Amino acid sequence: MPATLPLRIIVMGVSGSGKSTLAEGVSKALCLRMKDGDELHLPESVAKMSAGIALEDADRWPWLDRIAHYLANKQPNTAGQLGGIVACSALKKIYRDRIRHAAGPVVFLFLNGKPELIRERMQQRKGHYMHAGLLDSQLQTLEKPSQDESDVIELDIHHSVEDLLHKALERLKDYWQVDQNLSTPSLHTH
Repeated sequence: MPATLPLRIIVMGVSGSGKSTLAEGVSKALCLRMKDGDELHLPESVAKMSAGIALEDADRWPWLDRIAHYLANKQPNTAGQLGGIVACSALKKIYRDRIRHAAGPVVFLFLNGKPELIRERMQQRKGHYMHAGLLDSQLQTLEKPSQDESDVIELDIHHSVEDLLHKALERLKDYWQVDQNLSTPSLHTH
């Protein structure tokens, strides 16, 4: 049964925290369409990041607007569900506020963890344009959600992917009427 409100979810955190993997799992479990925020960057932004150049806010505003537009889509998916899920860094509160303003009610799943673990994961990735060297820039930019951001669920990435998915689905029940009998799909890491 579809929820009465659109399920709009952002899986957020610095590069290498596991956003795409968790977003994929939540997407499958809740029958939501999913987009990796990296797919919504302009080619110029991808070129900058590939060259190890950190993006500036001017690069991010149109990207955040495309993310909000994707979440606000009024067309139900094949399961009759409105909304969607996007894996997106959403590092600053002002970025999260921009998405909230343009997309409507959103829940953020914040993947948080020790920089050493994230750096190790980034160094093991193959074929991704984001250099491990940009992690320091992302960590400096990150404004961890504060208590007044009541639509943020923090998840510790030292847990297994399956545990993170289970915790995310449990916590999302506080925000939406989520089917209690969802099976947890098996996940693979990139």
